[in-house]
Amino acid sequence: MPTLKARSEFLAVRGGRRQSTPAFLIEMRERPDASTAKMARGGDGPRFGFTITKKIGNAVTRNRIRRRLKAAFAAQTKDAKLGPRDYVIVARHAALDRPFDLLLGDVNRAIGALHGAKPVRAERKGSA
Repeated sequence: MPTLKARSEFLAVRGGRRQSTPAFLIEMRERPDASTAKMARGGDGPRFGFTITKKIGNAVTRNRIRRRLKAAFAAQTKDAKLGPRDYVIVARHAALDRPFDLLLGDVNRAIGALHGAKPVRAERKGSA
């Protein structure tokens, strides 16, 4: 899964389409020209950037959240045709304790909503 590394890549996504879930906030922006040398590193497919602030917890907690989110996005987007777009995922503390199947559902709903599908209300942890 190609990732965003530089601050300028993260800032380029700002102001794009946004979708919120209990575990994360996701922003998406299409790359204007995927054929330039700078964008060639990521190919024509999507690139993902993960942000977890220090307010969430210590390094162990932040890295665990990052690993869980990366695994969820990798599992749900490996066969999707997302095109040349950049995504920035801003983690929330709920991503640490949220059951993985609900996390996968959050990813599906968020990606679907960003790409024009009808948004579905996210299921909360305590609901039946």
